[in-house]
Amino acid sequence: MKRALITGVTGQDGRHLSELLLSKGYEVYGLVRGQHNPKRAIVEREVPDVKIAEGDLTDQGSLISALQRTQPDEIYNLGAMSFVTLSWQQPELTGNVTGLGALRMLEAIRILQGNNRSQNGGSGMRFYQASSSEMFGAAPAPQSETTLFHPRSPYGVAKVFAHHITVNYRESYGMYATSGILFNHEGPRRGPEFVTRKISRAVARIKHGLQDKLVLGNLESRRDWGYAGDYVDAMWRMLQQDRPDDFVIGTGETHSVQEFAERAFEHVDLNWRDYVTTDTSLLRPAEVDLLRADATKAREQLGWEPKVRFEELVRMMVDADLALERQSC
Repeated sequence: MKRALITGVTGQDGRHLSELLLSKGYEVYGLVRGQHNPKRAIVEREVPDVKIAEGDLTDQGSLISALQRTQPDEIYNLGAMSFVTLSWQQPELTGNVTGLGALRMLEAIRILQGNNRSQNGGSGMRFYQASSSEMFGAAPAPQSETTLFHPRSPYGVAKVFAHHITVNYRESYGMYATSGILFNHEGPRRGPEFVTRKISRAVARIKHGLQDKLVLGNLESRRDWGYAGDYVDAMWRMLQQDRPDDFVIGTGETHSVQEFAERAFEHVDLNWRDYVTTDTSLLRPAEVDLLRADATKAREQLGWEPKVRFEELVRMMVDADLALERQSC
């Protein structure tokens, strides 16, 4: 039986990935920071077969200890300060967790398994780094594995560091270390602070008479949105390859924030213009206007294709929030 350790297990991707790996017969450990982490209960409720391992991406010793205790075959580093807006308010913490956290995990692996593993995998631990389309920032679209990074936030900068240090450890120590450059991926498990879930939750609350307005920032920002459940399958596929490599994962389609809001309100027979207002205070100091993936390499080498498209994703999220908010009525 293979063993996997997932950092960021309490997040959207961590829970989806846990379910996928458990369905494949893995023994799954989730790294959780702190004895009384309030999000731990979410994992225990939704994915009870995940075993909790305590550790912290800001504490090198705790990562070494977690690896010694769990002895994973595969490590998925999904842990990060993942809300871009928050990274402007806490840039140093973002760099420490999102950037240096990846370095600490790579160094923990190197220390435990030594420097003599083959780049073709050998018997060592396989490492997945959750890179992000935010690394591209202002780069021209579509963006592929060869597109130069131009991050536009502390989060994006931290992810660029984590990405490059993963490549560095792969090339310097022959580690099986790969990065998935995932474009925006959403779903009912998305945190309410993210714009897609902010929209779907507001639509549900407005439909149920619990809210009057939805306040948004930049309606023109365009993103390549997919479904998180599809994207964790790509993560797993990357670590099953003979050789480590980096892959862009996305749908190849782009839609604006306004389009997302339009479709969400249409799904409940409401006109978005009657409820949406904008507030310039919600704008980022440096905007990312357009992200669109060129996932040709993933299609050809991983055999991966997204199953859930934009319209279905919007409906899925609104329906989930309608059911959730109905309980408050």
